[in-house]
Amino acid sequence: MSLTDVLFYIVFFILAGATLTAALLAVTLRNVVHSALALVGSFFGVAGIYLLLEAEFLAVVQVLIYVGAISVLILFAIMLTRGLMKPGESAVNGQWAAAAIIAMFLFMGMLLTAARGPWPINTTAITTDMIPALGTALVTTYVLPFEIVSVLLLAALVGALMIARE
Repeated sequence: MSLTDVLFYIVFFILAGATLTAALLAVTLRNVVHSALALVGSFFGVAGIYLLLEAEFLAVVQVLIYVGAISVLILFAIMLTRGLMKPGESAVNGQWAAAAIIAMFLFMGMLLTAARGPWPINTTAITTDMIPALGTALVTTYVLPFEIVSVLLLAALVGALMIARE
């Protein structure tokens, strides 16, 4: 194993640990705004892993879409809806034990699938640039789903504004 491989694994485990820590904080913090900010940290960690895997386009899309748009939309919706920041509300409900057991079984299933599955390594080099083809597909074939999602997000934002005005 070369020094480059060792550094790759070290950086990967640091990024994975930071991402998992931020995701854990996102679901365990009592303050909803702090949870949303921890979710932003988790999104950044995933973007860092994409960069590490040499998927620069996905990393940029992750930062632009999730960190830039979705996180801001979540924070905006949280701050515009009332009643979510009550100090007397409990962050844990009566179903936490069942959720923890189900999550444990799902995690074990994914771990077994990852451990037993064949992971073929493709050694052939990619000869064409896929980004222009992806961009063309996004503005031709898949333009309708993206427009529908944008209208849905706009409707959610307008709904949050209407709730905040009442």
